[in-house]
Amino acid sequence: MFTGSYFHTMDNKGRVSIPARYREILKGGKDHQIILTNFGGYILAFPQSEWNKIEAKFAEQPLFRKDVRDFQRFLISGVEECLLDRQGRILVSPNLRNYARLSREVVLVGAIRCFEIWDRAAFESHRQQLEETIDERMLHELLI
Repeated sequence: MFTGSYFHTMDNKGRVSIPARYREILKGGKDHQIILTNFGGYILAFPQSEWNKIEAKFAEQPLFRKDVRDFQRFLISGVEECLLDRQGRILVSPNLRNYARLSREVVLVGAIRCFEIWDRAAFESHRQQLEETIDERMLHELLI
């Protein structure tokens, strides 16, 4: 499971180091590819095996439902496949960097089955908003 937050610096070419813990999860699942896509102003990063499950769900959906097509179009149009290099980095394309407004300072955030790549300032702002609005009832419903 992808958990925790890791702060990294993206280089000028758009390469980001993947935390050792995440690399171990990917290797353990024999996932050699990472699927990146746009979502919510940040980037979602899926192991190939998890992305395959999403594609299978999409294939089960009705073809002629506009809301389904719109969501599929949005998510799938941003998909890029990448491999870890020898230094444990991935290359984030200019398109995805622009979408997520990534600066050099980024945060990789675990999301159980995948992880997110955020601009550090955007993540810190988002986290601050969450802390102000999180509802204890939701915590109770989800965890207890």
